[in-house]
Amino acid sequence: MTAGAPPRRRDFVGHGGIRLAADVWGEGSSPPLVLLHGGGQTRHAWDRTGPRLAALGWRAIAPDLRGHGTSAWSADGDYALDLFAEDVRAITAQLGSRPVLIGASLGGLASLLAAGEAPHAAIRALVLVDVAHRPDPRGFRRIVAFMRGHPDGFADVGEAAAAVSAHLPRRPRPSDPEGLRTNLRRRGDRWVWHWDPRMLDCFEGRMDPPGMAERLLGAARHADVPILLVRGGVSDVVREDVAEQFCARVPRARRIDVLDAGHMVAGDRNDHFLDAIVPFLESLETAE
Repeated sequence: MTAGAPPRRRDFVGHGGIRLAADVWGEGSSPPLVLLHGGGQTRHAWDRTGPRLAALGWRAIAPDLRGHGTSAWSADGDYALDLFAEDVRAITAQLGSRPVLIGASLGGLASLLAAGEAPHAAIRALVLVDVAHRPDPRGFRRIVAFMRGHPDGFADVGEAAAAVSAHLPRRPRPSDPEGLRTNLRRRGDRWVWHWDPRMLDCFEGRMDPPGMAERLLGAARHADVPILLVRGGVSDVVREDVAEQFCARVPRARRIDVLDAGHMVAGDRNDHFLDAIVPFLESLETAE
């Protein structure tokens, strides 16, 4: 597959038999990387990252998490974090070789539990993208407020793009808003976000429940793989002191900040994000 080739589509079977849609870039014989998006996003969050990693010799697999994009929704509306972790375990088991998990926000939390709690997903390493053991409540509330906004959807894609630009003022507004269409679906004569709105009830109770910070730190230690924490330099979700504490308490973790990036690191500064993770990925190849 060439760097400019479109991704291949693949379906995975998640926990309980749920169908998880994914895009795949790169050759089947290349070492796998699983790219896991954040809550309220879709696999298209990695549309610039996946082809670049494939061109460098990896096989990049970007699934839609349950309830997102074109993956199936939980029949009972349950989106507990443990279900996402079970889906990550299921995806990993279907790859045939140990992947590196690259998880942003919700995808990072799910990856951390999948790798660090029994039954442990068999992985080579973990990249956490602007997520650690404890979120800043201000940033978390801002994200949930955005997701709760516009419950009746948008008249057109341009209106949705304007809402995203207001939510992410540091990110340059795209010249063509049509690229956002992959994150939307039609509902009557309106455009709505391509995820199950029932997730929000689960998310709002997950900000920082008692015991969760210690649970996540324990999972990070028990994963016993190299961990890279990539923090947005101006993130309002992972404070600098929390990132420092995470690395101090997890022996195999190290951290790098991507300057001028917020919580959506890969979307805000994709070139700098790749500059941060590629040396880490290459170090895994030389270590084996």
